[in-house]
Amino acid sequence: MTLGLGLLGCGTVGGALVDLIAEQPGLEIRQVAVRSTTKARASAIDPDLLTTNAEAVVGRSDVDIVVEVIGGIEPARSLILAALRAGKPVVTANKELIANCGAELLEAADAEGVDLHFEAAVAGAIPIVRALRASLRGESIQRITGIVNGTTNYILTKMTEDGAEYGTALAEAQRLGYAERDPTADVEGFDAGAKAAIMASIAFNANVVAGDVFHEGISAVTSSDIDFAQRLGYKIKLLAIAEQFTDGDERKSSVGVRVHPAMVPDSHPLASVRDSFNAVFVEGAASGELMFYGRGAGGEPTASAVLGDVIDAAAALKLGGHRPIAVGGRVPIMPIDDLPSAFCVNLLVRDEPGVLAQVAGALGTNGVSIRAMEQHDIAGGNDSARLIFITHAAPERQLRTTLAAFGELDVVLGIDSVLRVLGD
Repeated sequence: MTLGLGLLGCGTVGGALVDLIAEQPGLEIRQVAVRSTTKARASAIDPDLLTTNAEAVVGRSDVDIVVEVIGGIEPARSLILAALRAGKPVVTANKELIANCGAELLEAADAEGVDLHFEAAVAGAIPIVRALRASLRGESIQRITGIVNGTTNYILTKMTEDGAEYGTALAEAQRLGYAERDPTADVEGFDAGAKAAIMASIAFNANVVAGDVFHEGISAVTSSDIDFAQRLGYKIKLLAIAEQFTDGDERKSSVGVRVHPAMVPDSHPLASVRDSFNAVFVEGAASGELMFYGRGAGGEPTASAVLGDVIDAAAALKLGGHRPIAVGGRVPIMPIDDLPSAFCVNLLVRDEPGVLAQVAGALGTNGVSIRAMEQHDIAGGNDSARLIFITHAAPERQLRTTLAAFGELDVVLGIDSVLRVLGD
């Protein structure tokens, strides 16, 4: 029995998928919807299969499974809903759509008794969605920490290992095709935020959307930040973090989801993730610590994840049955001001007696304690010095009031940088 596929989109991922499907027995592409039928394509797609009518592809009677790789919210949302309502399983790599409309699409899939697959929407070839929805389904997951954007990880790797400035590293990422001409979604954390929302929704059985995620990008990270972090035994990474807080009562749980640069201890597995690779670190009550590592982007790795979902969907059609993904309702989202973190603060201060006492007093008054500290003289610094300290975990709100208090001290000449620190 050969199953027919309707492919929506034939760009980098779609083209790679066409080549992979050609090697799979029992699967056949019946038609491909594209913006232009005359555009040159790298894949070996039969030109006769191309059409600009996506609705017709979804509606074909010989299309058993619909694969969406066009991206964006619309028309992808409407096309997927049409396919699901026609009783056809759907495979998508669309992180933006799943992060914003996933609950609606999953509800439509359940109503028709068909599956919606989206492994490729998070971390490319890394099977994190399948792990969360199946292997770890009975696990009480406490925290997910991930490097889920290859562009930013490549930039930070170049800054760390080659001493490159941010702008130079970004330009190199663009030249290699890791970064778009407009890199905002990557470098400001929106891409990682969408993936964090999807992982949080599955892991915590909660409807978390992209707008719930706090974002802070890497554009303000300097080579000096990188150098100080390395001297202290850390690597700076852009992290997507999803946590669940229960206060002892699982019925009153809340979720915190954020994306921001952070200093990762050299001893942590995530510190060794280089270049454009991705990794997801999962902490569970019974399973302990797990890490998933691999290629998180690119045509072939992402197409590999799509193909895995297509094969799952094909097996379900042949054998019958439907595996719903449990995503609950809306839950309280912890504001960033309430989320605890350790911090590394880099201060420029006067080099005179009593400075440390005043700085420590401002920290203590606001409930922030110091875990480690070091001072550096500044050559030719006109009686100034650099004070760097790492705090114990404290809510962001307390750190912000502490920084405001520093601004009132005559001995503090400036706050050069503040970075969150993974772990306490």
